[in-house]
Amino acid sequence: MKHVGQTGSQGRAAVTAVRVDPVEVSGLCDEGLRARLGEIGRAESALTAMKAAALGEIVRRKGASAAEHAAKDTLSISGRAARGDVKAAVALGELDMTRDALADGLVPAGHARLIARAATEGPIDEGFLAQRAQREGYDEFRRTVARHQADHSSDDGTSLLEQQRQARSGRVFTSRDNDMVVLNAQFDSVTGARLATVIAAMERHLYHHEDPTARPSHPQRTADAIAKLILEPDAQRPAGTSLLVVADYDMVNHQLTNARLSDGTPIPIGEIANVAADAHVLPAIFNHATGDLRMGRSRRTATDLQRAALALRDQGCVGCGVSPDHCRSHHIIEWRDDGPTDYGNLVSVCNRCHDKIHHEGFAVKHNPNTGRYRLQPPTRPPHDTNGRTGSRAPPR
Repeated sequence: MKHVGQTGSQGRAAVTAVRVDPVEVSGLCDEGLRARLGEIGRAESALTAMKAAALGEIVRRKGASAAEHAAKDTLSISGRAARGDVKAAVALGELDMTRDALADGLVPAGHARLIARAATEGPIDEGFLAQRAQREGYDEFRRTVARHQADHSSDDGTSLLEQQRQARSGRVFTSRDNDMVVLNAQFDSVTGARLATVIAAMERHLYHHEDPTARPSHPQRTADAIAKLILEPDAQRPAGTSLLVVADYDMVNHQLTNARLSDGTPIPIGEIANVAADAHVLPAIFNHATGDLRMGRSRRTATDLQRAALALRDQGCVGCGVSPDHCRSHHIIEWRDDGPTDYGNLVSVCNRCHDKIHHEGFAVKHNPNTGRYRLQPPTRPPHDTNGRTGSRAPPR
């Protein structure tokens, strides 16, 4: 990425152009392709900063409505996207470090939006978040921002949760594109987690009753699960609908602290009692050293305690970060290769990433510095015996 510009009045480069030279990507090695993506990503960040600056200036001159109209008309985006861009632009106008890092391509646009949103919801330490945004992936940084907001809240995040509840919304409408009915809704983190848990349990129920040779896609199964839950409310709720709520115990002050959902989303301590009053809550306050997390070869599937421990450790799929509700336990050393059903030999993966491991040559790798697991793609595409790529290896 090349910046072309001149020095501004405050000594900082006022970027007037961003250029990424064309490259024949077929001639790049794997590392070259990754470097190319990085270059493009930095350019996208710089362009996002430019767009925010332009929209912010329109807001200053003519107001937010005029800026939204200009974005929608000029960029040919939806009204919702235009409102989001303008809101982020206004917030970034007050966040010098984030805006500068975005312009320099050091912070991805999605990360900058998270910081901008947090700044509109309460006090933040911008310098801390801007630094973390430069070295964390999106899912990890999203959890960092949520935890940061709770830590800086004067009421343990209660007001933030109330803001979310006030912002709840739902729509049912017919798409103009294909005449299909669309359900669109957003909820606070606790209500959303409860809904996701119930939907995921129904998805697992449907999965186990499907024809293995003609399975629907994951989005299709989710749609089927939602339809069944709404249209058949009297049907027995499938097993596995517990909401996993986690907290630490302060031995000095003898109180619970750092309450959170299984994906790491913080919630106010007082919310635990509210959830427990009308939901089946699985307590997850336990000591890993005393929990029976080693089943060896006595059973192939993970126990409830192991699944809870994996949800806390992995906070979702180690491959794509999807919620723990949509994950299954996978043996790192395969069961057929005498791998034990032990906590240390299990990771959380969604069905799609599980297929990547078994059919596409992806491998589970452990980072000893962070203690986290991730999926590593194969160094070369899987081949069948005839040397053709894209074949499916037998499941293990």
